[in-house]
Amino acid sequence: MAFEQLRKETFKRVAYLRDTKYNLMNTRITTLFTTVLFLTVIFLTSVYSQPLATPASQRQEGWMQRQTMLESSLVKALPFRSVGPSVFGGRVADLDVSPTDPSHFFVAYASGGLWKTENNGTSFTPLFDEQPVITIGDIAVDWDSDIIWVGSGEVNSSRSSYAGNGIYRSGDGGKSWEHLGLEESHHIGRIVLHPDDPNTLWVAALGHLYSENAERGVFKTTNGGQTWEKVLFVNTNAGGVDLVIDPKNPDILYAATWERSRKAWNFEEAGEGSGIWKSIDGGLTWERLSSPESGFPEGAGVGRIGLALYNDGSTNRLYAVVDNYNRRPKEEQPAEDGLTKDALKTMSTEDFLELDEKVLESFLETNGFPKKYSVSKVREMVKNGEILPVALVEYLEDANSLLFDTPVYGAQVYRSDDLGVSWTMTHEGPMEGVYYSYGYYFGQIRVSTSNPDKIYILGVPVIRSDDGGKTFSSINGANVHADHHALWVNPDRAGHLILGNDGGVNISYDDGEHWVVCNTPPVGQFYSVALDMQEPYNIFGGLQDNGVWVGPSTYRAGYRWQSEGQYPYKRIMGGDGMQVAIDHRDNNTVYTGYQFGNTFRLSMDGKGRPVRITPSHSLGERPLRWNWQTPIHLSIHNQDIL
Repeated sequence: MAFEQLRKETFKRVAYLRDTKYNLMNTRITTLFTTVLFLTVIFLTSVYSQPLATPASQRQEGWMQRQTMLESSLVKALPFRSVGPSVFGGRVADLDVSPTDPSHFFVAYASGGLWKTENNGTSFTPLFDEQPVITIGDIAVDWDSDIIWVGSGEVNSSRSSYAGNGIYRSGDGGKSWEHLGLEESHHIGRIVLHPDDPNTLWVAALGHLYSENAERGVFKTTNGGQTWEKVLFVNTNAGGVDLVIDPKNPDILYAATWERSRKAWNFEEAGEGSGIWKSIDGGLTWERLSSPESGFPEGAGVGRIGLALYNDGSTNRLYAVVDNYNRRPKEEQPAEDGLTKDALKTMSTEDFLELDEKVLESFLETNGFPKKYSVSKVREMVKNGEILPVALVEYLEDANSLLFDTPVYGAQVYRSDDLGVSWTMTHEGPMEGVYYSYGYYFGQIRVSTSNPDKIYILGVPVIRSDDGGKTFSSINGANVHADHHALWVNPDRAGHLILGNDGGVNISYDDGEHWVVCNTPPVGQFYSVALDMQEPYNIFGGLQDNGVWVGPSTYRAGYRWQSEGQYPYKRIMGGDGMQVAIDHRDNNTVYTGYQFGNTFRLSMDGKGRPVRITPSHSLGERPLRWNWQTPIHLSIHNQDIL
């Protein structure tokens, strides 16, 4: 309200000054003053008055309008056929596996809907394609009653994490669905079913990603979703992200809340509202466990938390993996060989000029400096006062490098043997290479139901510990994608795992030593699609974490290619594949790239290496800034103009 009043008063003042006659000197001063004031208010208004999310009711109206338009469409009878691709999978959000027949399981994709298999992943059937949303955060299945619960809206809070519109229920194994509220929850982290009462369940709702809202926290229903009670609420930026129930006592639940707020220009992935909570009365009341005395991290640096509980009647152990976003002290940061960025940040010109040329040459080569910045050129620039040594560090600090270079603690595993009263970190030192600076994308931990010391952490790699978290080893096989989000551990057969990641589904029967890939569903998060003018034409597409692919439009999705030994689609670029532009004069020259503006020109005939064409800054300037997805446009009138 204060900003709105200030804005109105400013506009009144500008109008008054515009209409009042002053002498030339006063007019110039007044114009300068009012311009500065006007721009200041506009800036403050843009920063503090963020646009609200589109209401769920309006989104539903749009869906209904689309259905009406489909019925009256002139081309509604035109058939569609799948042209693939179906080899790399897409981002898996959750898995639910039959407790009596693990060859029957459901797979929920971040933006690919819900699929089921009844033949151990040999084939899949889609179940959720006709619903108003296709993005899923979590699923829960009552296998005895054939009831499926879907919590819409992925929780990973990435740039491509899209909002859902609440809870869905199917009472017939996915043949039909009903929507049961929590429309403004947007992103649902976990659904927990009561083991004895099919009408009682709890939902951890994370809430809006780009704006504040109150429909977040933990919700409970005792009438099958007809009504919901919000039983745990922290603040309008903190929501429920994980929830576990005691297998021996359904009145005992543990919840993890996570405070985060994404903007187009920034992401705050930690906050005071992140913590662990416990209820002993079926979720009606909650006690915060992550207190200053507990030993668990707290404060503004606590990010996403994942929970796992082991209770066999004699051993009761609670595990938590936390994204600790506090900065490491310098003495705890990884040691670097040779000339380091930290050394350059404070190095004087005199000390820089004393550096051994081979040491400087190694730094320039390791960090990919253009050839024009040779050792002699850089030394000359520093000597002449054109740049300071710190400019070599600033030159490298683009958005892509900061994903990995930010010195936060990252993933940490904690354990409690007294029902959450006290916590100890299971390992010594940081867990390098698991979360980096983007732990918001992970936050999942699992514990074996037969061995309280065997735990699994899902991150960039999937890692396993056989000693209660003291040491870890990677079980990321050669045919297993990175970035993991879902894992089922068979309680009846040791070593049987079903894994979901950015590359689909994998199955292992030897505790991660070897894996089978189950990626027949033609799903994938396409950022863009483009076509060339060949006959027949080819289809190009950039995908989330699966690079850029191209394939023939004549391809009919199927399995014949497996016997022929060559898949029709080819990958032409790695990373998070982005937009594609094709020079139609030769249908050979292609422009594409990956995240944060890394753009290349390449030839489809395979002649020559891809050439990086991203506009670059000069040494002494700050790096140019790029969005995650940077648009490109090739002129249709003059295809020399990009």
